[in-house]
Amino acid sequence: MSASSLSIGIHGATGRMGSRLIQLIQADPALRLGAAMGRAGHPRQGEDAGVLAGVGALGVPLTSELDRPVDVVIDVSLPAGTLALAPVCAERRIPLVVGTTGFEPDQRRAVEAYARFIPLLIASNFSKAVNLLMRLAGEAAKALGNAADIEIVERHHHFKKDAPSGTALRLAEVVGQAIGSNRFVHGREGQVGARPRGEIGLHALRTGDNPGEHTVVFGLMGECLELSHRALNRDGFVLGALDAAKFLAGKPPRLYTMNDVLGAG
Repeated sequence: MSASSLSIGIHGATGRMGSRLIQLIQADPALRLGAAMGRAGHPRQGEDAGVLAGVGALGVPLTSELDRPVDVVIDVSLPAGTLALAPVCAERRIPLVVGTTGFEPDQRRAVEAYARFIPLLIASNFSKAVNLLMRLAGEAAKALGNAADIEIVERHHHFKKDAPSGTALRLAEVVGQAIGSNRFVHGREGQVGARPRGEIGLHALRTGDNPGEHTVVFGLMGECLELSHRALNRDGFVLGALDAAKFLAGKPPRLYTMNDVLGAG
């Protein structure tokens, strides 16, 4: 491993995303694993994170806190974990990439506040194709306006803790901004009456080990437009997160987005 490679800390290292991040860091000569963090009291604390991720010993133990120097941290944990990590990164001036979802609005604002001190990127989804989907959905909503009934359907594995997904919520925000509406309806039940104009429906499915699907439906009289993205595995998310980490290294403090990473900011 080159001494000039970018040192990455992973927060949430024992989860599905965390493990795959470690695997793809090891496969990238421009990167190296600098720290691996899991929840306090994890039964594998102190063991080699590379062994836990299935890539062999890397000399990086699983810890509960950031106790090693790194160039960038990628957080894929839970909201409470992110809130504990962000001030540590701010104090040490370490760029932070946040892929955790499920924040309450006040939690999200609390994390974003640290962009005054460090380069910070928060994304519900790091996939390049998903971020293109968001752009296209916004363009379609703007073009169709209130002529279309807009519904968003997402499908994820049955282990996912938050619903709807952060990506589905962001898609709703994008199309809502385009049509001037924030009337989000999460599923429907009972005698709800005729569907009003400007309503944006969100529907969450939880099945098996599905890594993620999102479809934005624009229903018109006599026709329908659907924009969809289907993840075949988690690599699109993971590679995007690593691109974000490379992008943030050396950047000045502020809040960044995936559009900045993709050159569309």
